[in-house]
Amino acid sequence: MFTPHTPQEIEEMLKVIGAETIEELFDKVPENFRYPELNIPEGLSEMEIASELKEIASANATTDEFVSFLGAGAYNHYIPAAVDMILRRGEFYTAYTPYQPEVSQGTLQAIFEFQSLMTELTGMDVSNASHYDGATATAEAANLAYHFFRGKRKKILVSRSVNPQYRETLRTYMSGLENVQVIGDEPAAGTSSDLNKMLALIDKDTALVIVQYPDFFGRIIDYTKLVEAAHSQGALVAFVFNPTALGLLKPPGDFDVDIAVGEGQPLGIPLSYGGPYLGIFTVKDKYVRKLAGRLVGETVDEAGERAFVLTLTAREQHIRREKSTSNICTNQGLMVLAATVYLSLLGKAGFKQVADLCYQKAHYAAEQISKIDGYELAFPDTPFFHEFVLTTPKPVSMINDHLQEHWILGGYDLSQDYPDMKNKMLIAVTEKISKDDIDDLVAVLQEADHD
Repeated sequence: MFTPHTPQEIEEMLKVIGAETIEELFDKVPENFRYPELNIPEGLSEMEIASELKEIASANATTDEFVSFLGAGAYNHYIPAAVDMILRRGEFYTAYTPYQPEVSQGTLQAIFEFQSLMTELTGMDVSNASHYDGATATAEAANLAYHFFRGKRKKILVSRSVNPQYRETLRTYMSGLENVQVIGDEPAAGTSSDLNKMLALIDKDTALVIVQYPDFFGRIIDYTKLVEAAHSQGALVAFVFNPTALGLLKPPGDFDVDIAVGEGQPLGIPLSYGGPYLGIFTVKDKYVRKLAGRLVGETVDEAGERAFVLTLTAREQHIRREKSTSNICTNQGLMVLAATVYLSLLGKAGFKQVADLCYQKAHYAAEQISKIDGYELAFPDTPFFHEFVLTTPKPVSMINDHLQEHWILGGYDLSQDYPDMKNKMLIAVTEKISKDDIDDLVAVLQEADHD
């Protein structure tokens, strides 16, 4: 048992208080509550408790033990060891948030480099210092559009093929705004890649149109006509993008979108239950004053040396609450650094290679699985990046149970979010998946089909 005070210290404290004994100190407490019998286990040594915790932890399995084909917004990419080593440097690990920003030049420079990388990746003009995750970044895009039109446009259109969790977060954000409608993702919208239903909904009351690229089903859709139609009605357009896909695909900026947001987890951040993840938020120049969160700019100090400053922070901690566009309170500093280190280590060529490996392996997997009786691609005519939807011969949960017996995490069961998509599995393939892993998956699926 650990007792923090020596008898001498207790005696000195009692003398200062003016009590003779510990019992006298507590005599105001009702007698029946003074010294209760606590039913707690005996204390364990550090060695014993470490062993017990290790045994409890062993009941869990991770992607180190399982081969994972699970994606749906969070992906199992390889993370170079240097990413974590740099994150753990004391000057980054201990700093919380730059409230006295100009004395934190290292932190500000890291954020500035992140912003520069994000604008280069997306082809957009400006990036902020990040949001909590892709879902909040998506909701903040709607927030920006609402404030840009000063609340006069009341309609937010969101595609049904945007991540369902992002759409839920979007509705939570918009619920406090008067008469704002979030529509376009009703079950009647279906899951076709045809954009005509959404095009028909765009009008002069539309503030923002939100689509995902590639979409939640992994499909690569040409949104050129949608962007043109939205702009012809004066509405803004936001893309929710997968950053890894931009290693191969045309960036959102080339579509002339107004806002591009995404989940930065694929950029050097490990899978984790609920985060911490990283929300990427980029815009065209003309929306910079409506940008939520932090923005770091480059300047020179009085000696003419390169320096970094926090600027244009349109949030409630820096400007009057009623003038702010967001109450976002912090950026994901360590996650920003992880993404910055990851991209810097890979370089353009390495990043493109990761994207290409994801693409090639996913297409090999799709081709092989499609040969199994009962399995087929749900959207065979639409190109995809590194995720694809399979129609399965049995409920996805049954197939996944069988795969887990072989140390394989199967795909995402889409019927959880789309009741009309029973027996539809979303498979994700990253560069970490080998050809043998895919061949093993195919073999086990064939075996499951014969159960």
